[in-house]
Amino acid sequence: MSGVLPVTTELSVLWGDMDALGHVNNAVYARWLEQARIAYFERVGLIGGGTVGPILARQAIDFVEPVTYPDRVAVSVGVSRIGTTSLTLDYVATSQAKHGAVVMKAQSVIVVFDYAAGTKTPVSTELRARIEGLACTTPTAS
Repeated sequence: MSGVLPVTTELSVLWGDMDALGHVNNAVYARWLEQARIAYFERVGLIGGGTVGPILARQAIDFVEPVTYPDRVAVSVGVSRIGTTSLTLDYVATSQAKHGAVVMKAQSVIVVFDYAAGTKTPVSTELRARIEGLACTTPTAS
């Protein structure tokens, strides 16, 4: 897969996102990743029906620059690797207040899980095709 991040979620920084040090708390970044990831999964049909869905197996966040209130961040996400039963997602967040500067980079590993069987399951041919098709489209905001 290429370095394309086809789905972007725009989020407002809330006053309550700040911590005692005057910047957005690290836990908020994980919530931003979740929101972007869910928007991506909705686009490729991985959530919203059936017994197969995603499970977050691993997440790593690089905090590039602090974010403060007020601001809006744009979190872009795309799949960089499709494994047998997993997907690797790459993320980049930019700050409107910092004129588009990158403020966070992250990566997560998602396991495709059959909730009825209680076990991981292979990435289907259909899901693979939707992911690959989305990687070839113009990035969109959600």
